[in-house]
Amino acid sequence: AAGRSVPACVLGIDLGTTSVKAAVLVGAERGQVVVESCSRETQAHTSSLEAGPQGMEQNVQRIIEALNECLAALPQQQLQKVSHIGISGQMHGIVFWKRDKGCKWTEGGTGPAFEPEEVSHLVTWQDGRCSPTLLSSLPLPQSHISLATGFGCATVYWYLKKKPDFLKSYDAAGTIQDYVVAMLCDLKKPLMSIQNAASWGYFNCRSKSWNTDILKKSGFPLHLLPEVGDPGSAAGRTISAWHGIPKGAKVGIALGDFQCSVYSCLIERTDAVLNISTSAQLTVSMPLGFQPPETPDPSSAVAYFPYFNGEYLAVAASLNGGNVLATFVDMVARWTEELGLQVEESTIYTKIITAALAQNDSKLSVHPTVFGERHIPEQLASVTNIAASDLSLGHVTRALCRGIIENLSSMLPVQCLLEMGVRRILGSGSALARNEVLRQEVERIFPFPVVYGKDVDAAVGAAMVM
Repeated sequence: AAGRSVPACVLGIDLGTTSVKAAVLVGAERGQVVVESCSRETQAHTSSLEAGPQGMEQNVQRIIEALNECLAALPQQQLQKVSHIGISGQMHGIVFWKRDKGCKWTEGGTGPAFEPEEVSHLVTWQDGRCSPTLLSSLPLPQSHISLATGFGCATVYWYLKKKPDFLKSYDAAGTIQDYVVAMLCDLKKPLMSIQNAASWGYFNCRSKSWNTDILKKSGFPLHLLPEVGDPGSAAGRTISAWHGIPKGAKVGIALGDFQCSVYSCLIERTDAVLNISTSAQLTVSMPLGFQPPETPDPSSAVAYFPYFNGEYLAVAASLNGGNVLATFVDMVARWTEELGLQVEESTIYTKIITAALAQNDSKLSVHPTVFGERHIPEQLASVTNIAASDLSLGHVTRALCRGIIENLSSMLPVQCLLEMGVRRILGSGSALARNEVLRQEVERIFPFPVVYGKDVDAAVGAAMVM
């Protein structure tokens, strides 16, 4: 933000995998400060009729309901001062809509709001419908990022091959955050940042363009590809007042949630950022002028994500983070139900963390990759070194939390961090903010001082970029 005026009041929004978060920032002497924040769980997961159990979809209606609830909970007097809106969200995923019927605006208790109209489900980054066989049959992208299931362009190819009629119903597509920006600004053609475009596959970050020649030859519906712009630039202005935010507020081009989490806390080039929310990432900023290799190494655990101002982040992007703990809690809940008992998942979560805090150590070794990893999709989770003395909930939870951190550390080892000049770790993300056991394991495994942020980091980062 150096060298430019800071807006008086900015709203940051993050449309995450499990929750929507919002934060209001105001300018102060030492930069921007968060004056209000709010979070609402979306509970948007829904079954996929087309892809079956491999599919991972979310109901867009529920995501927007959570967004509306979040904004309605913020003080009206603050929202009335908002002049700029920054929006981030989950990368890789894709949602389709009809350009002229993407939403309808209605009058609510806190002023006008929009509701989705002719919009598909969001096929998320966790989607597993594209098998290795299908992916290997697709044309090779001209990109530094390997194509994977859950990437927007791969999902379009799946529909082309399996359910081509589905695509005929829609004439626009984007990530969930691109959809919200398009609705707020009434964009006739969706606009996408380089960050989100790279996460879809078939995008060349050097030329800042889609692989249109490659895609066209294979019959890809090019009209579904959004326009692409630089992160940090404006997408447009709000076409209506929105929950008390004045009409004409400036809206930034939608950003990646991960990049915004990093932006909210990264100060020094010697900092590494560890973000654990639904998934998990460990990242270091690359030197100025760095360009990723033209072709990716599919077996490498480290990818290069476009950041801001042409810079890149080296990222160990794990598919296994808070979702692993959520799966464990769900398993315990199902077991107790089968035993004829009813325990709320929130109660289970609190109890297992308390139990793990009472166990300083565990000989159990948990390899937590329940969801595979993009560089080794076939390697799933395992538990070894099982002894009768280490079977309590506390021992198992402690070993599971350690496994999540060890898995990240195996992807981007401590030795590499030292060689890259890392001197400190900044912890961010909701799972890390809420789980003291995870934080203890971070400090046990990494030989650096650790500083923790909050669970609204991505929303704050999105606002700061504005």
